[in-house]
Amino acid sequence: MAENRPDGAPAPLRPATVAAHGGHDPEAAGGDVVPPIRPATTFARDADYALLNPEGSYSRDANPTYRACESLLARLEGGAGAYLFSSGMAAAMAVVQALQPGDHIVAQSVMYWALRDWLREFCATWGLGFDLVDATDSESLAAAIVPGRTRLVWIETPSNPTWDVIDIAAAARAAHAAGARLVVDSTVATPVLTRPIELGADIVLHSATKYLNGHSDVVAGALIAAREDEFWHRVRANRAHGGAVLGPFEAWLMLRGMRTLYIRVARACANAMAIARHFDAHPKVAEVLYPGLETHPGHDLAARQMSGGFGGMLSLRVRGGAQAALAMAGRLRVFVRATSLGGVESLIEHRASIEGPGSPVPPDLLRLSVGIEDPADLIADLEQALADVPPGS
Repeated sequence: MAENRPDGAPAPLRPATVAAHGGHDPEAAGGDVVPPIRPATTFARDADYALLNPEGSYSRDANPTYRACESLLARLEGGAGAYLFSSGMAAAMAVVQALQPGDHIVAQSVMYWALRDWLREFCATWGLGFDLVDATDSESLAAAIVPGRTRLVWIETPSNPTWDVIDIAAAARAAHAAGARLVVDSTVATPVLTRPIELGADIVLHSATKYLNGHSDVVAGALIAAREDEFWHRVRANRAHGGAVLGPFEAWLMLRGMRTLYIRVARACANAMAIARHFDAHPKVAEVLYPGLETHPGHDLAARQMSGGFGGMLSLRVRGGAQAALAMAGRLRVFVRATSLGGVESLIEHRASIEGPGSPVPPDLLRLSVGIEDPADLIADLEQALADVPPGS
């Protein structure tokens, strides 16, 4: 039986329940238990040219299927509004392109490599200042912010692929003191584990391809804003003008995936913790990078900032260097050697090979995206793949 508030009104539904229902009300939708797909590209107006459905105008800008997914995302993150994009990179670009020449961005040095490299190149040609900093040190982050010039502070937590944990609240205080906005890439944490807006973030970014969709069959991005201000409207205009939107079918698939978000993330977290504990101090593993381990330098912060788990991502540094790491990955049977993360299947990747020359990732590092399989099978697969790796470094 649902709990009631002191005034007798029903208590608000918890986020896991909202997600499971897809934010959908069957009665309001004419009885459809599942949110419907609305594939129209254009929508009718009345004789006075008012839209018959205010949630649909032209699908390059708005569509009821997008709005259903966006409304759910805003509820889960505690934001004032959300926009879907054709990819996580498209979402990031829309934010950066809302800046003016001469503005300054501070970002962390360990983050998604493609975005870091694009930021470096784009800022140089667009006339934006850009600095990378070790964001695990809140004082160093604050020192890099220039009052009156820095407009965006960009962090990712846990950060890919070392899974450093960044203090969101401290970053928000430093950004706001200088008149800047804080953007948090929360792809790995998801709203299941961390709600950055509650900690002071202005915009939350997700590569929705990953955990939000969760089935490795949709490329998508999402932004959620703490408030709908003039900057946020510029971000929306960038999406509309660039046409960086999903198709209705992809938006519907993402909405379907989000209905199982909470149970998928919980299982991935449990599996990742089991793997991390098993291989911590393993004779053939030099280091396990996972914020759930008490030995991880960001563990205490993660325990305060994350709720319900420490994520489904971890990295192993294999003794014997790049050759040993590649040999191990080549012998795996359950883990799939592939780029991406957040799906129901477990993936493994030799990040230095993917990023190419100049990658800062250690050559002995393997990044694991842990899925929802039986954890005993995942551990056994990793063990058999390590069997022929010689002990020692």
